[in-house]
Amino acid sequence: MATPLHAELQQTRPFDLLEEEAHVSIGRTAALLDRAFAQLLKPHGITPTQYNVLRILRGAGAAGLCRNEVGARLVTPVPDVTRLLDRMADLKLIARQRSDEDRRLVRTHLTAKGLDLVNGLDSVLRASHQKRLAHIPRERMQALVDTLAEVRAHL
Repeated sequence: MATPLHAELQQTRPFDLLEEEAHVSIGRTAALLDRAFAQLLKPHGITPTQYNVLRILRGAGAAGLCRNEVGARLVTPVPDVTRLLDRMADLKLIARQRSDEDRRLVRTHLTAKGLDLVNGLDSVLRASHQKRLAHIPRERMQALVDTLAEVRAHL
């Protein structure tokens, strides 16, 4: 059986509200999963947010996306998408191209290096996700996914 959250956090008593415990539990779990994810990406020289950008741009295909579109699709929003993209361009993972029709529009695309990196990480990350969550039965996992979607729908 899993350790109760209040004990894990070394609180002297349980939470007053179940909703508060659920909120803190989601945050704590996300933080632990994020830390493990970051450690997995560290040897590849990228952060989870940079990986998210690579996945977003891979999904966008040849058309690429403008800065605001990338920012809107991030799992965890960042305050300065331009600086994030600048760092990724310095790493040669992405490239930007100004539109000939509208000079104000700058599209961001994956480079071959960026595409190779994100493609190469697919199986590594898939195995990691399965390893970390394999102990949860499929029907409970689906219920968790559905419940979290319902929470997001009301925010």
